[in-house]
Amino acid sequence: MNKTPFHQYHLEHGAKMVDFAGWDMPLHYGSIIDEHNAVRTSGGLFDVSHMGRVKFTGRAARRFLERVCTRHVSPMKVGTCRYGLVCNERGGVKDDVIIYRFDDHWLMVCNASNREKLLAHFDDVKGDLNVKIEDRTSKDAMVALQGPRIMEMIGKFSKEIPTLKRYSFAIKNMLVLKMIVSRTGYTGEDGVEVILPAMMSGMAVKLLLGKKDDDEKIDVVPAGLGCRDTLRMEAGMPLYGHELSEEIDPLSAGLNFAVSLDKDQDDQYGEPEPFIGMDALKKIAAEGVKRKLIGLKLDGKRTPRQHMVVKAGDNAVGEITSGCLSPTLGYPIAMAYVDAAHGAVGSTLAIDFGRATQDAEVVALPFYKKS
Repeated sequence: MNKTPFHQYHLEHGAKMVDFAGWDMPLHYGSIIDEHNAVRTSGGLFDVSHMGRVKFTGRAARRFLERVCTRHVSPMKVGTCRYGLVCNERGGVKDDVIIYRFDDHWLMVCNASNREKLLAHFDDVKGDLNVKIEDRTSKDAMVALQGPRIMEMIGKFSKEIPTLKRYSFAIKNMLVLKMIVSRTGYTGEDGVEVILPAMMSGMAVKLLLGKKDDDEKIDVVPAGLGCRDTLRMEAGMPLYGHELSEEIDPLSAGLNFAVSLDKDQDDQYGEPEPFIGMDALKKIAAEGVKRKLIGLKLDGKRTPRQHMVVKAGDNAVGEITSGCLSPTLGYPIAMAYVDAAHGAVGSTLAIDFGRATQDAEVVALPFYKKS
């Protein structure tokens, strides 16, 4: 399996390691719930070095990204990032990504499980465009610092980073560390994601998880994939392979904000560059989605699991994509795709657990919003 630059740190701190998309990753360091609660109340540090990082340079880099990404990237200012999707010709999602705009290049962060697929796709659709594509995943490390006290902690050694707006980034030099710090995350909390040279990972851990200030008591704990999943579910964020796939379009997933269906029109940034899958998504938008992603709230403690059938009366109307017993809210939650006619907030549906069904209320996403 692939190992991140922080692999030795995980082993030394007793992490339960699992195979995730071919990477040996920490599931937890003792308790998923404790790590989840730490992120909701103070702060947690996640190793996300397994995520793909692809650099784009060349005269046609902007045009190429317009071709493969559902969202306009041309209007982006240097120092900003933007969430978008890479689709197939049918409008299904190959991956959801974040694009970074630098002064002389672009950077795409993608899911670990889709990196090789995307690189092959990019090579197939590049054509004669003047763009160089470089996979930097093994050259960099990446961590996510998430939690309500993270910006307070960062403010102790940087005045600039706490002033960053959401989905913007800065390049910071700290001692001999050169880092890209973006105000992004996947937990529903405030925080940052940091990209740094792989060889500097040991120094970064000492800096970020070093001696605590006893007066301030800002605890930042190492956190694994287990609580990363429960946190993103509470925040209603999609996970590839669950809420997103090549058979699921972004409009059904409620990601309309990340789809620019006007890319085939002339604009101030140059000739039009329709994205791959745009025609299929235009048709879906015109006809209306046939199914939609919804949130479900359950009583009791029984946890819905992926692929469980959702019913309206005796009729199957959908399927669970993700579910957990929410540590923050104290009751089971789930996301599901259901026939659009049955997705109204406040409706009551039923989840088939096999021997019995359990009623569930349709609720608005996200389930949790930070105060």
